Amino acid sequence: MRQRYRAVQKTMNERTRRLWAGSEALAAGRGGIAAVQRVTGLCYRSIVRGMREAQSATDLEPERIRAAGGGRKRSEVLDPDLMPALEALVEPLARGDPQSPLRWILKSTRRLSQELQAQGHAAGRSLVWKLLHAMGYSLQTNRKTRGGSSHVDRNAQFEYINAQATAFLRGRRPVVSVDTKKKELVGDFKNGGREWRPRGNPQEVRVHDFMDKDLGKVAPYGVYDLADNVGWVGVGISHDTAEFAVATIAKWWRRLGRRRYPKTRSLLITADGGGSNGTRVRLWKWELQKFASRTGLTITVCHMPPGTSKWNKIEHRLFSFITQNWRGKPLESHAAIVKLIASTTTATGLKVYCELDDHLYEKGIEVTDEQMAHIDIKRHEFHGDWNYAIRPKRRAKKQES
Repeated sequence: MRQRYRAVQKTMNERTRRLWAGSEALAAGRGGIAAVQRVTGLCYRSIVRGMREAQSATDLEPERIRAAGGGRKRSEVLDPDLMPALEALVEPLARGDPQSPLRWILKSTRRLSQELQAQGHAAGRSLVWKLLHAMGYSLQTNRKTRGGSSHVDRNAQFEYINAQATAFLRGRRPVVSVDTKKKELVGDFKNGGREWRPRGNPQEVRVHDFMDKDLGKVAPYGVYDLADNVGWVGVGISHDTAEFAVATIAKWWRRLGRRRYPKTRSLLITADGGGSNGTRVRLWKWELQKFASRTGLTITVCHMPPGTSKWNKIEHRLFSFITQNWRGKPLESHAAIVKLIASTTTATGLKVYCELDDHLYEKGIEVTDEQMAHIDIKRHEFHGDWNYAIRPKRRAKKQES
């Protein structure tokens, strides 16, 4: 028995060693268990278990060594509150999309481990690292984690936005993330990415990316509903102005929002700090005032802190998937662009509506001090330049004139 065991010992794993020991004990008869113990060093329970498996011909999966459920329970099973606690620590400062592997955070695993332990959870650095990977986070290089200029209240603003959004969602009030996607040339121009085509038959496009004067460019402005996982995109053919931005938000409200939230009297918009919906753009606030007065909604706006536009939810939950959907396909016409955007879907159920906006929006529209004085704006105590609410006013038509 000892010679047989030495001959196969190095080739066996836990499962095959147990089965071999059980078979030898059965073959030896009386005193077999003790003999196998002396030869293999296995404990009594393992040998008896091997005998049972050999007698019953238990079929385990070929790759499985232990039966399902064997071994020590994982920490997240023993402590069901561990994962929610970790998520609560990182969510306000999370970067990226929960459905994407490209997520990263500001706090180190050591810091997160200390905070979890202070809450009564047994979680070391290695366990935190493993749980973060399971939740969809990944390590990023320094180049990707830096978001431009760092404002002293950057993290505090992220936490404030998270608190505002959480309060709105709990009250079943709409929260939308808005932004303008990168302008795109219309025509048979090269579009990054690849698509399946017959071998040796790539789609031919222009050599130079000079704008077609007849087709021009498009500026897709998006509205993403965080609770409903639905996007609305207005494809503008003229200038990306605040008037165009609010017009797209208004279309989302008329076509989707008011049916989804029939009883709400307020709306939260999270937006970048620059561009057509920037913090200093007077026309943005003036157009929001007109929108609020027409709909009777109180519009709360929370802007991303400076240098963090890529962390806006719409970038990772809507625009990134639109880019993936049309990769490798030339954007040959307005109709093709609208169709490609509207056909964007994800495994998590994202649905996108798209419409061409052929209205010509003028640049350089000035809003006077008198008009600004008519805006019913209430700035929040924390960074009133980034966080404010615009309330509806009566006799909106006279004021808008």
